[in-house]
Amino acid sequence: MFEILQRNFKLIFTWGILVAVLSAGISLLFPWKYSAESQVLIISRDRSGVDPYTQSKSAERIGDNLTQVMQTADFMQKVLDTPNAAFDKSRWQNLTDRKMRKQWQQDVVGQMQYGSSLMNITVYSTKDDVLALANTVTDAVVTHGWEYVGGDVALKTVSSPLVSRFIAKPNIILNVILGFLAGIILSAAWVIKYQRHLFGR
Repeated sequence: MFEILQRNFKLIFTWGILVAVLSAGISLLFPWKYSAESQVLIISRDRSGVDPYTQSKSAERIGDNLTQVMQTADFMQKVLDTPNAAFDKSRWQNLTDRKMRKQWQQDVVGQMQYGSSLMNITVYSTKDDVLALANTVTDAVVTHGWEYVGGDVALKTVSSPLVSRFIAKPNIILNVILGFLAGIILSAAWVIKYQRHLFGR
């Protein structure tokens, strides 16, 4: 089998390149989105003698809850209803409720950074719009977060949204690599099957 692959190396490599180029071309057809990341510090206000470790774990549970809350229709509506919001709301208009929620869940993502009481917020949008949307989402978490987890918590923005330098979605480099590997694997499998069929082995 190794000899078959070695003899057809150029063919296999060429197909890998072709599939990689095709993957890049398909990626360019999708809307380009940049990301903006911010961080919110979660502080438990329980002053009943609880040790710092327990308070840190409590903050992590609160953060986990908030990351789920950020995906809900109620939180989305709070962001969309923010007075004087500068981001473009048109992408969520004229959509069914199901599609609107799915789009929101793709555009706004929260993730707890364990051991630090920090929650990372990542927002995806166009280059001209992502910062405004990220600021609004982060402010909504800080302003309304206590409504979902109770009043014994303080939320503070410790890192304001920072826009990525390059396109975040689609990940063209990753798609090219995956396309190249897929082309290599598929073409190698085809060559082995064809050669064995041709020579009856």
